[in-house]
Amino acid sequence: MTTHLTRSGRITTADPADQAFLLLRTVFTVAPIVFGLDKFANVLTDWPQYLAPWIDRIVPGTAQQAMYLVGVVEVVAGVLVAVAPRIGAWVVAAWLAGIIVNLLTIPGFYDIALRDFGLLVAAVALARLAERHHARAAAGAQL
Repeated sequence: MTTHLTRSGRITTADPADQAFLLLRTVFTVAPIVFGLDKFANVLTDWPQYLAPWIDRIVPGTAQQAMYLVGVVEVVAGVLVAVAPRIGAWVVAAWLAGIIVNLLTIPGFYDIALRDFGLLVAAVALARLAERHHARAAAGAQL
């Protein structure tokens, strides 16, 4: 890994895999936290509309209360990606798989399910890059 210190003091890397890791880690940290917090405010959308009726029937409380739980899980997943991306990326991928199943059971949300499938693939890519990043960091620490 080639790392450079710029005049502004920022550290950059010339390795495209490290750049991809940093980009994906940043997005999968920030996005789940933002979307998770919005489950409490419903600013971006009316989140309960995305809860499949069959899931709403089996979870206790209202759909909005279920979204509060979803929001907490998303915030925790985002923080986990920030501190332990090798684990957090798999948690996000599993969470996205659950969202996809939910969306596929609601007519009219197939386009969002397809988008989330792309995000799931990106989360798996982050998990694989995190494994590489961790192995390289561990090898460097042993020198």
